[in-house]
Amino acid sequence: MTLLDIILQAPVETGFAKLGAGIGAGIAALGAGVGIGRIGGSALESIARQPEASGDIRTNMILAAALVEGAVFFGIVVCLLILFV
Repeated sequence: MTLLDIILQAPVETGFAKLGAGIGAGIAALGAGVGIGRIGGSALESIARQPEASGDIRTNMILAAALVEGAVFFGIVVCLLILFV
């Protein structure tokens, strides 16, 4: 019997699973805030240094922020599934 088999057979209805899910969702939201803040700050700094490239920089910033949010939403959904299922 492998370690993965033992982990998958463990009951999920423990308090630690709910605590871990709540902490995981909080860390995911905190990481998204920090990441999007850094993306925005770097984009503003880049636009200040090279104003003629502001359109391309803004497009790339929005795309990067959307990808970060998508990954975070996935993490939060996984944590909420652990919490309520």
